[in-house]
Amino acid sequence: MRQDAVEYVGTVEPGAIVNLPVYASKIPAGFPSPADDYLECRIDLNEELIEHPHSTFILNVSGDSMIGAGIMPGGKLVVDKSIEPSHGKIVIAVIDGQLTVKRLYKQRGVIKLMPDNPKYTPLIVKQEQDLLIWGVVTNVINPLY
Repeated sequence: MRQDAVEYVGTVEPGAIVNLPVYASKIPAGFPSPADDYLECRIDLNEELIEHPHSTFILNVSGDSMIGAGIMPGGKLVVDKSIEPSHGKIVIAVIDGQLTVKRLYKQRGVIKLMPDNPKYTPLIVKQEQDLLIWGVVTNVINPLY
């Protein structure tokens, strides 16, 4: 099974401010409508994407095993180490020394790392394998080009 590779980008610095404009008009995904040029406010992406700054880090994604979850190659994952990894959450896992991003399956004593792409098969974690969960993915930032 091919594993998605992730690359450590860095720690989110508390207090770093990234204010971006938010416009009052909503953008319809259907038919075009006239746009308003009214600035509603500015938002800080740290406040929008990060709940626990001291336990959050960013990873780059390669591979396509999680595209069904909206995690695309070239995207960035916001990962929080303070969230309890539980059944159904998308996690950053180290299995036998290999880093991957997968959905955690943890039921009736069985642990699996589940891809979100039918091209890949689940990885059943055996008792003799070394598994470490680095954190839970809370947000995904994907380029559209």
